[in-house]
Amino acid sequence: MTGTQAPQVARSPARLAWRRLRRDRVAVASAVALAVIVALSAGAPVVCALLGIDTERHIELLSIDNVGFPEGAFGGMSADHPLGVEPKTGRDLLALLLYGSRTSLLIALGATALSVVLGVAFGLCAGYFRGWVDSVLSRTMDALLAFPVLLFSIALLVVLGGVTPTGGNGNGLRIAVLILVIGFFGFPYVGRLVRGQVIALRQREFVEAARALGASDRRILGTEILPNLVSPILVVATLTIPTRILAEAALSFLGVGIQPPGTSWGQLLGSASHVFTVTPTYMLFPGLTVVVTVLAFNLLGDGLRDAFDPKTN
Repeated sequence: MTGTQAPQVARSPARLAWRRLRRDRVAVASAVALAVIVALSAGAPVVCALLGIDTERHIELLSIDNVGFPEGAFGGMSADHPLGVEPKTGRDLLALLLYGSRTSLLIALGATALSVVLGVAFGLCAGYFRGWVDSVLSRTMDALLAFPVLLFSIALLVVLGGVTPTGGNGNGLRIAVLILVIGFFGFPYVGRLVRGQVIALRQREFVEAARALGASDRRILGTEILPNLVSPILVVATLTIPTRILAEAALSFLGVGIQPPGTSWGQLLGSASHVFTVTPTYMLFPGLTVVVTVLAFNLLGDGLRDAFDPKTN
């Protein structure tokens, strides 16, 4: 007797992508690592309270005879201060890392969101309308790609530093400026990718059918083309976040980004550059944190790209 074969259930592209992503152990491990980093960052006050650490000064932990450097080996590491303390101020390094992650991730995510929004808007219009609209928007993006972003950012933040106080509200304004500068000058990379995808999609049959039925350009862009851009936008956003983290770290390392008593990963690395020969752990832990976070985002982005690739088995 021949058994009946169970009917096969059709799976959507999203379900197929999720299935491929779950099989990618590296991407899953990266996602778990990022979830832990984000959770620790969001819960920094709770974690610090549970461990009994904070970002306030603990001058009594510093050796007067050692010119303000921590007593003991490895930067003053102990049960009370697992990663040691900051030279000169005595602030707990683990607390600084946790609170610094909030600043670095806020700038990276905010700048990425701005880049994606502007890039999608420019790319949609340039790729769909073509003609003079495409020429103007594409040349604008090309000009921004050739702009010396680092020099402009340094000059702007130096000028800003002369009219705003350090710490407190001054760092709040610096965070906003970093998000605007890094995000604005980074959107052409997203825009060029979206433009290429839209040029290919606008010739597809479902777009021609919608146009033949009298659908407006706004409706075609919003309901026919944009939903098909979700996967490439998600991939490029994931791969863009690491570059934003490194951009903030570079500017803060150069001394024009976040200023003490505020903290970020780049600010910690910049401060450590002056004392790393005496207290190398002060640079080691922030550096490892940046490396692990950037690597995790890159590996997750590669996994998402492979998962959304229809040619992947």
